[in-house]
Amino acid sequence: MYNFLLQAHSGLRYLVLLAAVVVVIKSLIGWFGGGEYSKFDKILAPAYVGLMHLQLLIGLVLYFIYSPFVTYNMGNPVERYWSVEHIALMIFAVAAAQIGRSISKKSNDAQVKFRFQTIFFGLSILLVLVGLATMPGRGIL
Repeated sequence: MYNFLLQAHSGLRYLVLLAAVVVVIKSLIGWFGGGEYSKFDKILAPAYVGLMHLQLLIGLVLYFIYSPFVTYNMGNPVERYWSVEHIALMIFAVAAAQIGRSISKKSNDAQVKFRFQTIFFGLSILLVLVGLATMPGRGIL
């Protein structure tokens, strides 16, 4: 079960990134192009947030049930990353996506919807990318 969840968590990140790119670009176009909030937008935004929630749920199962980092040695950068930094950044990323969706959903103005989606979905994917970039041994920083 552990390997299945780990592979699902690893593979799902590509769908999350793809959905993020599409929804942020679509929101930017709608915001600056004065577009209407279409049926596609009403599907795309919650799909992105749903993928983020699914990714978080799988990650939390891996963290609390299967995590090898139960000792939390903060002196070890790898253990600190996986036990604190990764989970914190990803929770903030999911929260940003949810906040953006909640605010945009309440508005009747398409430009306001697109603006909040662009800002908060962009922030959420930025947090994910920072988390991936700072990964010890595999990150770019």
